[in-house]
Amino acid sequence: MSRSTGAVAAGDRQTAEAGARILRAGGNAVDAVCAAAFAAFVVETPLCSPAGAGALLFGDVKHGFHLLDFFACAPGLGLEAPPKLDFHVVDVDFGPTVQQFHVGRGSVAVPGMLPGLLEAHRRAGRLPLAEIVAPAVSLARDGYVLGPAVQYVIDILRPIVSLTPGMRTIFGAEHGSPTPGSRLSNPALADFFAQLALDGDDLIHGPLFDALLHEFGPARGGLITRRDLASYRPELRRPLEVAAGDFVVLTNPPPSSGGALVGLGLQLARGLVPEGPAAHGCGRHVLEIANVLRTLSEVRVKGYDERLREPDAARRLFDPDALAELRATHQQLRVEHDLGSTTHISVLDSEGEAASLTMSNGEGSGHALEAFGIAVNNFLGEEDINPGGFHRWAPGTRMTTMMAPTVVLREGRPVLVLGSGGSNRIRSAILQVLLARIGSKLPLPEAVRAPRLHVEGERLWYEAAGLSVEAEAALRQSWPGATRFDAPSMFFGGVHAVGFDDDALIGIGDHRRGGEVCVVHR
Repeated sequence: MSRSTGAVAAGDRQTAEAGARILRAGGNAVDAVCAAAFAAFVVETPLCSPAGAGALLFGDVKHGFHLLDFFACAPGLGLEAPPKLDFHVVDVDFGPTVQQFHVGRGSVAVPGMLPGLLEAHRRAGRLPLAEIVAPAVSLARDGYVLGPAVQYVIDILRPIVSLTPGMRTIFGAEHGSPTPGSRLSNPALADFFAQLALDGDDLIHGPLFDALLHEFGPARGGLITRRDLASYRPELRRPLEVAAGDFVVLTNPPPSSGGALVGLGLQLARGLVPEGPAAHGCGRHVLEIANVLRTLSEVRVKGYDERLREPDAARRLFDPDALAELRATHQQLRVEHDLGSTTHISVLDSEGEAASLTMSNGEGSGHALEAFGIAVNNFLGEEDINPGGFHRWAPGTRMTTMMAPTVVLREGRPVLVLGSGGSNRIRSAILQVLLARIGSKLPLPEAVRAPRLHVEGERLWYEAAGLSVEAEAALRQSWPGATRFDAPSMFFGGVHAVGFDDDALIGIGDHRRGGEVCVVHR
């Protein structure tokens, strides 16, 4: 009888299969998540990129758990005066609304994705780097199948992905819009990954840095300097730990914004959100969750991001007096549509090692490193991570992010690995799945598929499919102007999760964002 040796959940079948291939070859969870990430750079290009950024939570009981932060830094180190920036607005049509995004060379932040993956592989990987990148090289060179979720994002971001010839080549848009099932390739990226396996850091610090400086430096309207690139380092942090009944939730600590909000939501929900499967989905349960999300929204607009950079920020946020004040705020409160080009990969192996990786490229700057087949980020142009206004970050500052890769422990053993894409909805998506799984005790697939909510200030968005008449009536009474989604939508994130059900490995890829899962047997 075969035995499960690992599971990978991701935003595309080809991404998950790349990770599963590495598990079958004897790799561990970190090997698998790195391989899946390289594959995602090929098959989920609008959502992530080697010139993007991410955060990885990994580890096991024996060696402990660590958060490797390789999110973007604000550029401009060594610049005496800012150049005239190539920074402009494009309109993106969502159907019901048109949203503006900021792109151009001046929207590019210092990327951390490749330094982060190589650091993770050095610290905890088992197989050679050449074996890790091999699935991605094959997909990029021999061709991959364009999934419907990715094609949907490409269509929405058409003004960005078709802005320059290099971008049109990467996204297969030279001759119109590709359709789901189209077979695309990226031979330049295949060559880059193959060379990366041989040269590693030398390739990054040499030709890649030179290309970034040439394309996105001050001479062409960007802010990237050689000092920015040379000084960038991934940062290893202790995960934020939050007690939740019999479980301990590990997630992204400050200065990340998302992990702490998830933790605060779990603390606030205790005693307020009814627990157990019988209560899940009733009017009170759904309304209490909506009120918790509303409180978290209020927290974020009251100097939250600034407090994350204070010394000992996590202890201050979770101090009993601070939590009591938060609960008081919540009691007083009771009575913009953003695509969020982010993706997530979760891996859990039979040895008990977990890896939870969230990645983003923003919506993309509209520019590419054409020789390498790499689309480049627009983190300086995303309103959600520039709350004080654009180009206000001091050069060299690690930008904050809503990314919240998460691992749940029970008796010290990882029993659930999850995370989500979805910009500012990441906190809502992860919190609701955690409450459904460890609070309402729903099976993992049901916890991920359950109808979702999101609150920003006085605005509520919700999915009606699967929501009880009683629950919807309660929401509409408290939020008469709520936005109703008739079907599950990628607006509400994409929680890709793996975990143990007793001793059986299970997983679920969130179909809101094309999610798939591969369980590996030997």
